[in-house]
Amino acid sequence: MEKLIENRGNYKQLISYQKADAIFRLTYYFCEKYLKKGDRTIDQMVQAARSGKQNIIEGCAASSTSTKTEIKLINVAKASLRELIEDYEDYLKTRMFRIWKEGDIEYEAMRKLGREHNDGDFFMSLAMTRPPETIANMAIILLNQTDYLLFRQLKALEKRFLEKGGFTEKLYRLRTQKREQYK
Repeated sequence: MEKLIENRGNYKQLISYQKADAIFRLTYYFCEKYLKKGDRTIDQMVQAARSGKQNIIEGCAASSTSTKTEIKLINVAKASLRELIEDYEDYLKTRMFRIWKEGDIEYEAMRKLGREHNDGDFFMSLAMTRPPETIANMAIILLNQTDYLLFRQLKALEKRFLEKGGFTEKLYRLRTQKREQYK
């Protein structure tokens, strides 16, 4: 028999969460090291990075009883990380740094590293030996990869909802099945 409350898994195993965690750590390091104390951008960037990570956690926690809440929170995570991309691009543009583009050697190398690694420690070890221009570009690429993963996660949630329905439908279905057993 189908369970009413399902444990849908550990959010820490989600690649989107692992990348969001790495992004949070990179962003915190970047802001502490390269932005001036008192700059409001520090709080905005760190909070956007934290929101991306934390909303993945909260969405996963809500998944057992509310697909609607899960979808909303995963989308909030996605929106927060999109905002962070703009902050990093603004940093690069206002300082006349180059934004890596598809086809650039650095861009392609970082995309490959982003596909192969999800561990925050790996990216932090790179960041600690790189200048701010490189760290910002690294973050942008990781953010775009995470955005794509969250989009795919939302599409999977949509598919699951369309095929199986939400929690209220499950309540009704299970209660009806139980009644049928006693007839």
